[in-house]
Amino acid sequence: MCWSATADLVAGTAVAAIGAGCVVRARRARDLPLAALPLLLGAHQIIESAVWRADGGTGPATVAWAVIALPLLALWVPFGVMCAAPAHARRRLAVPLAAGAATSAALAYSLATRQVTAEIRGHTLGYVLDLPRPGLLVAGYLLATVGSLLLSGDRILTWLGVLVAGGAAVCAALWRLEFISTWCAFAAVCSLVLLGWSGRTDRRPIASGRATP
Repeated sequence: MCWSATADLVAGTAVAAIGAGCVVRARRARDLPLAALPLLLGAHQIIESAVWRADGGTGPATVAWAVIALPLLALWVPFGVMCAAPAHARRRLAVPLAAGAATSAALAYSLATRQVTAEIRGHTLGYVLDLPRPGLLVAGYLLATVGSLLLSGDRILTWLGVLVAGGAAVCAALWRLEFISTWCAFAAVCSLVLLGWSGRTDRRPIASGRATP
């Protein structure tokens, strides 16, 4: 999320361009789901520019934004990490992947049976969706996304997990204050990290000095 329709459109286009670079630079077919993540994040921000222009509400852009942010990312991130991870880390990654699948299913059901509304709050957009057991869903979401990166067994992805955890906390705090939304800048930084990751040929697992298979 950015602080205006124009900022979202510009940032989303830039992030999507980085995503295209990630896909082109990917050295292995199994890296493609994670390499394509910035493409999804860029599209997400471009969609939000339409939410801004509609002054929030419950229209198709709001629903599309929520579908990407909630069920899709909850499953996409752990699946992409599982595909790209070194062999020794894949067994433990089954836990965040399972959490992502369960969380994604619950969020998809909520979106199908409840109305999501976007509200302009100062320089931010707020999204309102009545979720059952929100604490449990948030825990599952964080385990699926941040947890999968931290457990990836890949040094760059692990550091990306640390960055995501810390950056998300800062962005969320600023958003709650309705001061300004910084998610778009955060998405750009994470996408640049993935750009560097996608082109590396000398990736090494955390547990050993051997190149990843």
